[in-house]
Amino acid sequence: METELSEFERQMRRDINSFMDKAQETRRKAATSAPEWPIEDKSNAKTKPKAPRSKPGGSPKTGHRVKLAVRTKQLEMDTVFEHVSSSISKIEAQLEAEKAARKAGYPIIGFVIETTRL
Repeated sequence: METELSEFERQMRRDINSFMDKAQETRRKAATSAPEWPIEDKSNAKTKPKAPRSKPGGSPKTGHRVKLAVRTKQLEMDTVFEHVSSSISKIEAQLEAEKAARKAGYPIIGFVIETTRL
């Protein structure tokens, strides 16, 4: 039994040493050699289709979309006015939307219908 145990220990030491030698060798290679980046073919790059964007190119990346209930006369039905703001503040986006609605010719702003983040 003692010989089997000692043989097992020797085998494990050999395995551990060979593993550590390989790990050190790969670390040395990584430290001394430059990284190998894939080379892109210029003619092939034009033929690959690009992934579709979730938003149109001109739309802001951050901000809020504010929907207001507006009307031009006191007894008129409410209409929805939508404004996209690049502000990250919800209150500031609502103020910008109200200013834009007044500028568009809606003097009466009833209430905020919805404010969503972009």
